[in-house]
Amino acid sequence: MDLANYFPILLFLLVGISFGVISQIMGRVLGPSRPDPEKQAAYECGFDAFDNARIKFDVRYYLVAILFILFDLEAAFFFPWGVALRDIGWPGFVVMMVFVAEFVVGFWYVWKKGALNWE
Repeated sequence: MDLANYFPILLFLLVGISFGVISQIMGRVLGPSRPDPEKQAAYECGFDAFDNARIKFDVRYYLVAILFILFDLEAAFFFPWGVALRDIGWPGFVVMMVFVAEFVVGFWYVWKKGALNWE
């Protein structure tokens, strides 16, 4: 086994890691650090920035976020299907209709379970 074939991969990894580390160090050293009360205030979610991390919170926020990611990723499959519809023919159309049916059943199940209700 000739290890010289793996040298470009090793070089790529070293350059990538060193670029990331050097960028972080330069940002920390050269970047301004002027914290004020407005920067330390709660941001978007309403939690205090420097509070106990073990406070109780509403889990529905995370449930909605996970469902958004799930359905967003599934919806992303519609774009390449729409572009390649003429090339994939009837078998591709049938497979995609099965996917659409699963998508609709999943969305209906989430809706009926009340996971999207915010009360």
